[in-house]
Amino acid sequence: MIQTIVNAWKIADLRKKIIYTAFIILIFRIGAAIPVPFVNIGSDGILSDPNANNFMTYLSMMTGNAFNYGTLFAMSITPYINASIIIQLLTVAIPYLEKLAKEGEEGRKKIASITRYTTVVLALMQSTAYFFYIRSQGLLVTDANGAKFTGFFAVFQAIAVILCYTAGSTFIMWLGEQVNEKGIGNGISIILFAGIVSRIPTMIYQLYTYLTKGGIYYAYVAIAVISLLLMIAFIVWMDNAERRIPVQYAKRVVGRKMYGGQNTHMPIKVNMCGVLPIIFASSILSLPPTIAMFVNVKEGGFWEGFFKVFDTSHWAYAIMYFVLIIFFAYFYSAIQYNPIEMANNIRKNSGAVPGIRPGKPTSDYITKVLSRLTLVGALLLSVVALYPILFSQITTAIQTAIINDGETHAGVNLSLGGTSVIILVGVALETVKQLESQMMMRHYKGFLD
Repeated sequence: MIQTIVNAWKIADLRKKIIYTAFIILIFRIGAAIPVPFVNIGSDGILSDPNANNFMTYLSMMTGNAFNYGTLFAMSITPYINASIIIQLLTVAIPYLEKLAKEGEEGRKKIASITRYTTVVLALMQSTAYFFYIRSQGLLVTDANGAKFTGFFAVFQAIAVILCYTAGSTFIMWLGEQVNEKGIGNGISIILFAGIVSRIPTMIYQLYTYLTKGGIYYAYVAIAVISLLLMIAFIVWMDNAERRIPVQYAKRVVGRKMYGGQNTHMPIKVNMCGVLPIIFASSILSLPPTIAMFVNVKEGGFWEGFFKVFDTSHWAYAIMYFVLIIFFAYFYSAIQYNPIEMANNIRKNSGAVPGIRPGKPTSDYITKVLSRLTLVGALLLSVVALYPILFSQITTAIQTAIINDGETHAGVNLSLGGTSVIILVGVALETVKQLESQMMMRHYKGFLD
């Protein structure tokens, strides 16, 4: 990967694209540090527990801690991601959107425009909810007497803060589109990648502080680092794994030329859903802990036990997480792949799967293959998603069993969970592949050797 980037740097136009992408990332990180008027959040942030399992912790991870400190890009790219997922799901349910999706480039432009408007609406809704949360926590600027603003000034304060966050999210969406046009890689993925990478220095410093304590912490840090490296290698292998369905095309004569008569294959990735099942599952499971932050729960009551089930330390959480990942993997696979359409496309091109009759038998065969691949991909995703939880449980058990000078050892946390690592590795591989394809297009084949 590093060699590919070095080789791409030697090409003038690719070098300009890389520099332009880096400049966009710099703007994103600067915006993530710009404070918003009337917001007074200290250095500790708004999250009492950065490692808690709730929707706010999830947003903080996706925004590179901008959400935690209430800066201009606190909403980051999450409204656009949510809007894209919603429109993609509605494309299957709404005939008008399904028709646009099949109209080629013009249809895609219209869908992109609808996604932008949806992003603005979602950003406005999220910004409004975020404003009322920080207002309830007393994190807004007050008057000279320390009281909250009332009347016109309170309305003006609310409008200013909400519009700042909405504008920040809209501006990030525009930055992502600029990367798509003039930079390298998918703009939205690059910005998401930059936000997660910004947490790495904090993780390194955290591991360093553990090393300074010595003793058993050496083993903790070594296990954490080795686990992270093995997880990255596992994700790379999982991302590149694919099932190749063989296809034979019959010979046909068109004019004076003969076409077909070749054997090829139809590749289907094992991890065909990417990180979306994990994102959906974690988002749903984070809703109850988020609700618990806004309500008063009586100790020893039913609701206290109910909300404890959704804590990552509870055994039921891991089971629910696993089941939801499997469910959403099948759900997304059913939306993305249409075996009947795939079988019809093969037959229209005078092709056939060896040993399988064209038509319904071919579609049934593809359905069977997709079902098995979806299950395997979902199980592999579950391993990546559940390992950080398992690692945390193991270290917690060890810490409670070992006492040093009368004090229990402090926790060792993996700052990058399974979702973060999958996003990081996936975006890195996608960007490198795009660099390689662009070098191939420019006939720089020697650089790839």
